[in-house]
Amino acid sequence: MVSEKKYGFSFTAASLRTRELVIAAEHLLNSPVDDIESVLGNGKRATGKRIYKEMSKWLKALTENQQRILLEGSFKVQNEITFLAACKNFEFIRDFIIEVVREKYLVYDYEITDGDYISFFRRKAEYHQEMDLLTEKTQNKVRQVTFKILEQAGLINNVRSRMIQPQIIESETRNAILNDNPDLFKIFLFSDFDIQNMKA
Repeated sequence: MVSEKKYGFSFTAASLRTRELVIAAEHLLNSPVDDIESVLGNGKRATGKRIYKEMSKWLKALTENQQRILLEGSFKVQNEITFLAACKNFEFIRDFIIEVVREKYLVYDYEITDGDYISFFRRKAEYHQEMDLLTEKTQNKVRQVTFKILEQAGLINNVRSRMIQPQIIESETRNAILNDNPDLFKIFLFSDFDIQNMKA
């Protein structure tokens, strides 16, 4: 059976760009930033244009409340909301976290192996024909950036040993998720029991 919803992989050009997402949010939601493309690209406008296009897409996935705390919150809150935006935009990342990282964490298996990732990738490729179009180079980039995002979000200690870390999220982030979709707590490795308790 082929999945109707296609995976997008444009995150390979971005990883978790918290600073850039905040700047794009400031530009779009508050007041225009002078020469936004140059700012985002550190002087390279073509790079900045690409980043701006990607960050604008990430922002649209957030609720108004999530956008607000992205602008007003501490760096930890901003990083959590940026990670949330990535997972809302990219089902591949979200599925990997929920189906592999979270499942391992909940049974006290804290190391993510190459085999875990390869099994997941092959399993998903059976239902997502678009994955067959990825070159070997792009497949490697997808794997590399997926783990980089997990490291930047604090879900793993680093991209080499890939040990899963327990998650404690800020109250602003927690409330913003509760008012959106409590299932999103799964990307922060929360158990079904914990999610039910937060909803109560």
